[in-house]
Order: sequence, then C-alpha cells, then structure tokens
Amino acid sequence: MKNSLQFAEKTDAQDPLGKERDAFLIPQYAGKEAIYFLGNSLGLPLKHIPESLNHVVRQWGSRGVESFFEGEDPWWLLGEKLSEYTAAVVGSKASEVVCMNALTVNLHLLFATFYRPTVKRFKILCEEKAFPSDQYLMHSQLEWHGYTPERALIEVPRRGHHWETEDFIAAIEHNAATLALIFLGGVNYYNGQKLDMKRITAAAHKYDIAVGWDLAHAVGNIPLSLHDWGVDFAAWCNYKYLNGGPGAVGGAFVHKKHHNSNLFRLSGWWGHAKATRFEMPEQFKPERGAAGWELSTPAILASTPLLNALQQRVRIGLNPLLKKQIALTEYLDFVIRKSIINYPGVVEIITPEARGCQLTLLLHKKGRLLFEDIQRQGIMVDWREPDALRLAPVPLYNSFKDIYAFGVALRTALERNF
Repeated sequence: MKNSLQFAEKTDAQDPLGKERDAFLIPQYAGKEAIYFLGNSLGLPLKHIPESLNHVVRQWGSRGVESFFEGEDPWWLLGEKLSEYTAAVVGSKASEVVCMNALTVNLHLLFATFYRPTVKRFKILCEEKAFPSDQYLMHSQLEWHGYTPERALIEVPRRGHHWETEDFIAAIEHNAATLALIFLGGVNYYNGQKLDMKRITAAAHKYDIAVGWDLAHAVGNIPLSLHDWGVDFAAWCNYKYLNGGPGAVGGAFVHKKHHNSNLFRLSGWWGHAKATRFEMPEQFKPERGAAGWELSTPAILASTPLLNALQQRVRIGLNPLLKKQIALTEYLDFVIRKSIINYPGVVEIITPEARGCQLTLLLHKKGRLLFEDIQRQGIMVDWREPDALRLAPVPLYNSFKDIYAFGVALRTALERNF
C-alpha cells in the first residue's frame, strides 16, 4: 500500500467494480466531477432513474389508478419486489421486511408494538448521545406512557470515543428486572462505530427483553443477518448507502417469530390482508409478516429509484461490495495518517476498526478552516460542529484515486493553515 497516485490508479485499474461508477450521476464542482464522500448522508442517483420515473408517470397518465393492477409493472406488486430485494441486503426473509414511510415514523409504529411498559419493566436502554431523532423518539414515547427520560432512560456511556460491547451487556444484566426494551444504532452516525448486534441482542434475550435497532448508517454499509441474530425489530432509511434518493421510503423489519402473535399495532388499510383489502371490511385483519404494519397506499414515485438501486446492489452481490469497501476504508485510513504525520495534535481519527466505510476525524485546531479549504478543492465531506469531519468512501462510486486526492487536499489544507 502506497500513498501515491500511481498506486491508486493501478488499484483502480484492477477493480472489478470500477465500471459501476459509470452508472451514477456525480456532482460537479468548478466544471468537473467533484469527489463525493457523502454517501453516509445522501447516496448518489443512478443515471437511468429519470427514465424509470418517466415510465411510472406514463403508466399514471395512460391508465390512472388502474396502474395498480394492469400493465407490465403493476404498482400492486411493487412492495413485494422491494421486500424481496431488501431481504437480501439485511439478511432476512422477504416476509420480515417492508418498505414504507420514513425512518422515525416507522420506529414510532414499531415502538407502539414492542415498547409495552409494565409497572416493573418500563425502562429503555440506549447508547449515550444517540442520533437526535432517536432521542426525540424515545423521549416522546416515554412521556406518552407517563414516564420521564430521567427515570426511565438508561444511556450506556462511551469509553473515550468508543463503546465497549461488555458495557452494554453489563448494563443489560444490571437493569434486567426493569428493562422493557433495548434500542440502539447499529452503526453510530457520529463516530462510525459498528456495534456487536449479534452479541447484544443475545444478551438481552436471555432476560426476555425485546431488542430494536436503528440501521440508518448500517444498512447497505455492513453485513447484516437480522433473522439469524433474532433481532425483534429494526428500521432504517434508504437514501444513504442504498441510494434510494431524497424522500425515499424507509424500511422496517419484524422477526418471523412475531408474525403469528397477537401483537398490538397501529393499523392502516394497506396493512390489511391483501386478499380482502379492497373488500373494505370493518374488522382489521393484518397481512401476514412485516407488511401487516403498513398504513397507507405505497409511495410509487418515491419507491421507484430505490427499486432500481436495490436491483443493482443485489446483482453485484454482498461479497464484492464488502471486499472493495474494506479495501477503500483501509486505504483512506492509511492515506490520512500519512498526510497528517507532520502535524501532531491537529487531526485525530476516532473511528475504531469495528466500522463500516465511514471515518470520522476530529480537527482539534482550525477545524472549520480546514474543512472549508478541503471543500474548495472540490472534495465533498461532512462537517459536524464543533470539530468533526466525516467522510465515507462508497464502493459503488468511489475510487482509490478519490482517496489519494483527499489525502492531497488534506495535506494542502494543513500546509496553508499551519
């Protein structure tokens, strides 16, 4: 491994996934392609998305509402297609996943089912400083049931910049008698750390505690086996690593073991059994599986780019994507460390080895100036106040040459500002 343009170009030439980049629209900066490391925030669009959307609009215009049932691609079947492809990405059965709504909406629906506090068991365990939307979700759910976060929310702290799996397990064991739910982020949005979902889920199930996961930064980023791990429920957005587009429908998972149980749910008509849905019966009868948690008519236009992106990902397969992702991230780590060697105490990588493709850097001195300098060099990265820079090399459209260029930009910014 070398921090050189020659090494990067040679590695790209040997990359079997290199041609996939040509399928994407790449943002422009100063008349040329920008280098885009924001797939952890919003993935890029496939070039053929406009034609796919036009196809839907033509269906709409030619058949109207009958497009749900007629033609070569009836909308009625779109949800089943999404579930089939999504199951391959999250490691589940197709019946266990559904694409609908948006992330936090889906989590509220799932909390209505799985957070059922009792006099003795009413607490929720989460990680310290969870994503703000998750914090708002948990606070409002607790308050809805008559509890305060101060009384009923247990936050597992980090050790320095990272969490330790043993700390989650110890917290579960210590509070088992009062815990109603474990709810965590599979990959932390801030430091990029991957939690041990399998071990933590198993530890909670020893005490019959339900476990849910926010997979916003995990889906399409790390290998998932939600069914085999026995996860009770999970939800995610599809616009980051899965490239579903802004406003893409979210995803939700409910384990098969819950499909036959008489679980409470907030119900809507599209979650009614498919066979009798259009008979409009007064009594709700849920569709079997995660689809029984749907509420409303599916968002056809918002789902179309997602279907295209999922088809591409499943066609390629998990192993080639994972192999390139690991190589890209390791090279990014290497290039950064080489680029900052003459500037001790200025830049710190805080993402541990248990990670997906995101790296988070703390810029301890002149952070905002360094970020803005890198942006002006045509490299798009993410800034989080007060001093964090996040970037994610995505295997579908990022290259080793992109990473080398980031190292050059970082080193240039350091030279100009110190």
